[in-house]
Amino acid sequence: MTLKKIVCLMTLLIVTISLLVGCGGNKDNGAKKEELKVAMVTSVGGVTDGSFNQSAWEGLQKAEKDLGIKASYIESKQEADYVTNLEQAVDNHNDLILATGFPMQKALLEAAKNYPNQKFAIVDVDYGDETPDNVTCISFNEEQSGYVVGLVAGKMTKTNKVGFVGGMNNVVIKKFQAGYEAGVKEANPNTKVLVQYVNSFADQAKGKSIANQMYNNKADILFACAGDSGLGVLECAKETGEYAIGVDRDQNNIAPDNILTSAMKKVNEGVYTVVKNLKDGKFDGGKTLVFGLKEEGIGLAPSTDKNVPKDVIDYVNGKIEKIINGEIVVPNK
Repeated sequence: MTLKKIVCLMTLLIVTISLLVGCGGNKDNGAKKEELKVAMVTSVGGVTDGSFNQSAWEGLQKAEKDLGIKASYIESKQEADYVTNLEQAVDNHNDLILATGFPMQKALLEAAKNYPNQKFAIVDVDYGDETPDNVTCISFNEEQSGYVVGLVAGKMTKTNKVGFVGGMNNVVIKKFQAGYEAGVKEANPNTKVLVQYVNSFADQAKGKSIANQMYNNKADILFACAGDSGLGVLECAKETGEYAIGVDRDQNNIAPDNILTSAMKKVNEGVYTVVKNLKDGKFDGGKTLVFGLKEEGIGLAPSTDKNVPKDVIDYVNGKIEKIINGEIVVPNK
């Protein structure tokens, strides 16, 4: 064999090995791309708020376990963090970025326009016809959830006076309030509803102070609709021996003897649905997914039967059926 043929054969061998290594490398890269990265940017209150953000994070954790995605979160300590935290999530090359809460609506919309190739989702916001193609909105019929716990409060009050403690005075919390007041009135027209806002989702001390004032004013059941601030209301109920109603997730474990029920708002299920759809190649960009009683996205907490009599639960379930079939339309403002 001539020297020239040997050189040619060696060159061919080197090229073949390089191609094989290259193909192997491409397979590895392809495998890595199959693992979706999803990051959640929280509103103030963080993932341990016992309420809204925590429920969203639980939905992502379930998606990580069931669907094999990689979940992470970035906590916002103040509203000024929203823009920079969303940009950080983009820089981290996430396949989907989830924003939690109505207060983030402007920051998310700006991010979606600045990064048109990045997929986003946001909870508690409906941009309507202005929803960008790279954004999925997750919305709930909060008024229905407020209504069913209002029915419980109206039936169980002994003083004919109950309370509503809201977090921020925004569209979402006002829907809870409107439903709650309507439910209380339906169950007991003689009951007065005291209303006060904390003006924060992250001030447990003020939430507790407001609760204490309402209990002193003879309100015997308070609906804590205030995120992390609401934990102060629940703590006050436990300390005073009064009753309270939780929100977003089943909060009975916080004060088992004092929390009658919780206005379930299954943010975890909404988040899980969006991630699963993305995993299945069906990103709902430009759309709003709405969850209500009909979709089983809201309702009474599973622990309700611990402190609420069966006849009251049956009464509420009867009203739920009428809402689902359209006989009752709950006001949302």
